[in-house]
Amino acid sequence: MSEESDSLRTSPSAASLSENELPPPREPPGYVCSLTEELVAKAKEELQEKPEWRLRDVQALRDMVRKEYPNLSTSLDDAFLLRFLRARKFDYDRALQLLINYHSCRRSWPEVFNNLKPSALKDVLASGFLTVLPHTDPRGCHILCIRPDRWIPSNYPITENIRAVYLTLEKLIQSEETQVNGIVILADYKGVSLSKASHFGPFIAKKVIGILQDGFPIRIKAVHVVNEPRIFKGIFAIIKPFLKEKIANREYGGAAGELDISTWNTVLLASEEDFVREFCQPVPAFDSILGEAPLPEGLTSDAQCDDSMRAVKSQLYSCY
Repeated sequence: MSEESDSLRTSPSAASLSENELPPPREPPGYVCSLTEELVAKAKEELQEKPEWRLRDVQALRDMVRKEYPNLSTSLDDAFLLRFLRARKFDYDRALQLLINYHSCRRSWPEVFNNLKPSALKDVLASGFLTVLPHTDPRGCHILCIRPDRWIPSNYPITENIRAVYLTLEKLIQSEETQVNGIVILADYKGVSLSKASHFGPFIAKKVIGILQDGFPIRIKAVHVVNEPRIFKGIFAIIKPFLKEKIANREYGGAAGELDISTWNTVLLASEEDFVREFCQPVPAFDSILGEAPLPEGLTSDAQCDDSMRAVKSQLYSCY
């Protein structure tokens, strides 16, 4: 790793650590590429990544962060910054904006990002609401499967589902293979009722899509929808205005079989300490760190989006 590694992250003293806090991690080792020759070639072709320039590019992004956002509490590890460069095809300015958006999202939606750790989401994981399939697709993409019918609204709010999705994305993106290949989202709408669909109104839809498209360093290569109920047209009508054309065109139909959720749940729960360290520490005030940096679309004030139940249900009823 370059000699300038994670120096800006604040580290509370051992005496001030709460029961949810862990000591700061050791300085990470120097970056070692884990990509196969095939994936190195794919990254070069699709992402404009040149192995001989990789660390130079990382250093350039690191310098930009230090110059433009000197007080930003963020990792500056080679491996961490590479996620943002790959997600934006090594365009320095776009990678920097994505990094700022990433932290802006986390600070602007505390209900989702505070205390984000696997043990806090055991009910969601046990429900089978989401899992990652054990095998990748032919292009090497991991498949994130979401099954809204497994959610019982009276058990916990919809934000808990969103927390579980984000937790899963954070775990997936640790892999360099995923950074290059991207992921596929498989949404199984079997059994989704009108009352359940109405919880996912335009305000929440806009915030979630804003994070996925502009606030997280992952490449979404396809969105497959299976077992669509009649109300799916209404659900899609809610989210489509916020989708970029590139993603909006990635919709498919079909049917899905039974899934095993235990393997992925075990992977997440084994990562507890990583998430406690990253998401359960106090963070500086949002405004003092990011200043005038604009939020991704969808993460602005609640007052800017009408999320009334009447408006949502009118769109869904129109499908009947």
